[in-house]
Amino acid sequence: MDRRSRICVAGTSTFIGSAICRELKRDGYMNTISRHHNEPNLLDRTAVNTFFTQEKPEYVFLVAGKSAGIIGNIKYPADLMLDNLLVECHVIDAAYQHGVKKLLYLASNCCYPRHCAQPMKESSLLTGTLEPTNEPYAVAKIAGIKLVQSYRKQHGANFICGIPANTFGLDDDFDPEDSHVVGALIFKLHEAKQQDLKEVVIWGTGKPRREFMYVDDLAKACVLVMHKYDDIEPVNIGPGGDVSIAELASVIKEIVGFSGKLVFDSTKQDGMPVKLLDTNKLGKLGWRPSFSIAEGLRLTYAWYCSNIV
Repeated sequence: MDRRSRICVAGTSTFIGSAICRELKRDGYMNTISRHHNEPNLLDRTAVNTFFTQEKPEYVFLVAGKSAGIIGNIKYPADLMLDNLLVECHVIDAAYQHGVKKLLYLASNCCYPRHCAQPMKESSLLTGTLEPTNEPYAVAKIAGIKLVQSYRKQHGANFICGIPANTFGLDDDFDPEDSHVVGALIFKLHEAKQQDLKEVVIWGTGKPRREFMYVDDLAKACVLVMHKYDDIEPVNIGPGGDVSIAELASVIKEIVGFSGKLVFDSTKQDGMPVKLLDTNKLGKLGWRPSFSIAEGLRLTYAWYCSNIV
């Protein structure tokens, strides 16, 4: 992949896709062909094939597909599963049919077993049962991994998979019900501050531990992986280190400036107890994060205040 290569970011309407487009532009790539206004409906096989015929991408970053936090996963399992299955089937097959030189498919850390040994190694995929609250979404993402691997085995396609840590940042979803935890907490704590509330109730016990990654770091890692990684086994993409949801909420509370109390509703489901990726393979490629969790959260909240509030 050089500066003149025709590059498709499938999922430019997602905040990860937007971040990859920004990173490619910063790095001087001149032919990123996917934009919000001309990306095809990825749920439509004909539209996807027409797009590939017309645009002739050489490299594809596949980051499209619906996602949600624990509440959204419980409410919309069919929507999340079907959307991801259709998108990955249409884009991966079109990439093969149209001779794409290399494709990076971004899966999810939800693909790992609920009681996976920590940190989670790529070899642990499919070694145990999944977390029930996000099982349909995880199964769809696992299907994407296996589809990529199958095209490699049967057709010799240079298609690879990345498994990212929990990601947050600019352009994220801040819906209090259906977004991921960072977006939901920023919304709730900002609104509580504006309304001078005495407390904010947070779903679950606050004990689960998660690894969080600022979206611009993920974008940089994806570009690096596209350049340097070629194995059939997925590669974990994360900064290393985890925090509890309670610790995360405390950091966001301080950044937002909310002075009230955080109350954890232990009657609600926690999801997977721990999710920390083993990123040894990524480290050997020379990647290191540029942003701490706190730095990324400050940038995200500043963007939220400027663009959402």
